[in-house]
Amino acid sequence: MNEINTTKRMAVGIFITLGILILVAAVFTIGGQHKAFVKSVRVHILFDDVQGLQPGNNVWLSGMKVGTVKSINFYHNSQVAVTLSIEKKAAPHIAGDARARVSTDGLVGNKIVVISGGTDGARPIADNDSLQSVHLPGTQEMFATLQASNANLLEITGNLKTISRRLSEGRGTIGKLINDPAIADHLKISIEHLRAAAANSERLIANLEEFSTRLKQPDGLASRLATDTTVFNRIKGAATRLNEAANQAGEFTSSLKQAGEGLNDKNAPVGILLHDEDAGADLQRTLKNVRISSKELSDDLEALQHNFLLRGFFRKKEKEEKKKP
Repeated sequence: MNEINTTKRMAVGIFITLGILILVAAVFTIGGQHKAFVKSVRVHILFDDVQGLQPGNNVWLSGMKVGTVKSINFYHNSQVAVTLSIEKKAAPHIAGDARARVSTDGLVGNKIVVISGGTDGARPIADNDSLQSVHLPGTQEMFATLQASNANLLEITGNLKTISRRLSEGRGTIGKLINDPAIADHLKISIEHLRAAAANSERLIANLEEFSTRLKQPDGLASRLATDTTVFNRIKGAATRLNEAANQAGEFTSSLKQAGEGLNDKNAPVGILLHDEDAGADLQRTLKNVRISSKELSDDLEALQHNFLLRGFFRKKEKEEKKKP
């Protein structure tokens, strides 16, 4: 009977010993996973929304786990104070101006705190330091934004449908342009005119460039005018002479004007002849009498030439005229 009790006691002792060993192993395993026995520093962060973050969640830096969430408490009215436990060996790699945000481990995994950013050369974090937080839209906000985008896309699709129907019915300027061949023909003709105008413009520009090139040639007129003083002086002299001729023409015009004014003056001799009818008639009679007298004088001279008394004189005079060279 005593042997049976001893065996039972030994079995219970072995079972208890194994249980204690398993418990210790579990404690060390869980503590190792949560960095319970690793030297760490505490870092504080203020968040407006922790999105379901809980104590014990992991802290990541560049994709590596560097600590855990130690505690989460309310701060003032609406903010939340989160305390992180960061491994001491990872602290030198976290800059004091780094930022922290709440993210998700996978698509639907646990919440985590992700530390990123920081300036090169900045002081690393120390125990009881604080980091700035960055708020990123959560899943609900993303779904709300996606829903709003879907509503906008639906409205845009409806507008496109309305515009397409109006175009197919030929309403509006673009619809008429698409459905009316006459407008298309007019547009084609306008484009051809624009193309012709562009070609003419190109030719005009080419001609201007050629003309400019000729002006820049050393033997050209423009170059000679700019550099040859002889040509310039000749042109200057010609301009001076033209100016003098213009002045003389002006003086001659003034003289003609004065003569014309004299012709219009009824008191001047010429004006009297032009405007006095009696004086004109007297002048005509005088000219007529002179013409008659001249004719009679010519007849008298002809008669004297045939007179026998003066015939010798006129013959002698005729011979002397023929002898003259």
